[in-house]
Amino acid sequence: MVEPVRVAVILGSTREGRFGETVARWAAGQMALRSDVEVEVIDPLEIDFPKRHEKEPGPAVRALRERLGRAQAFVVVTAEYNHGYTAALKQLIDAAKDEWVAKPVGFVSYGGVAGGLRAVEQLRLVFAELHAVTMRDGVSFAMAWNRFDDAGEPVDGERVNAALARMVDQLLWWAYALEEAKAKRPYGRPHG
Repeated sequence: MVEPVRVAVILGSTREGRFGETVARWAAGQMALRSDVEVEVIDPLEIDFPKRHEKEPGPAVRALRERLGRAQAFVVVTAEYNHGYTAALKQLIDAAKDEWVAKPVGFVSYGGVAGGLRAVEQLRLVFAELHAVTMRDGVSFAMAWNRFDDAGEPVDGERVNAALARMVDQLLWWAYALEEAKAKRPYGRPHG
C-alpha cells in the first residue's frame, strides 16, 4: 500500500466576500474522499504576513514554509481579477523557494467569462521559475457564482468532479514520480 500524497490546497484570494472559499471547500472535499490523498488547506487570510519581504523570515513565514515543505503536491485555487492572479497569492508563493522545487502543482480557477484561465497561465510562468511542475489539465469555472448551488456544490457536479479527479490523478502520478526521482538523485540547487 502506498502512503497518501500530502496535497496542500491553497486559496488564492483574500478579497472580502471571496467566492474562493466555496470553490476551495468543494475541491478539498472531493480530494478528501480519496484514500490516496491527505489534504491540508492553506488560506492566506490566516497568515500574518509582514508588511515587507524580510531578509530573515518571521514566525508566520517560517510556519508557512514548514507547511509548504511538508506538502508533496499543491492545488492552487485562484481567482482572476483584472486578467491576473491576486497579490495575496503572489505574496504566499514568494514567501518560499525551495519548498516548491520539484513538486507538482494543479490549478482550479474561477472568474468571469474566462474562468480564471488567464491567471493560471501567468501562474505557470511563476511556478516554472520555482522549478515546480504544473499540470496541463485543470478545472475552470466561468461565471463561477452561477456554477454552484446554495449548498456550495457545483450544479454540474458529475462533469467537474470527473475533471478534478483526472487532474488529481495526474498530480499524484507526478508526485510519486518526482519523489522516486529525488530519492535516486537529488534535484540540485536551483536557488542560491
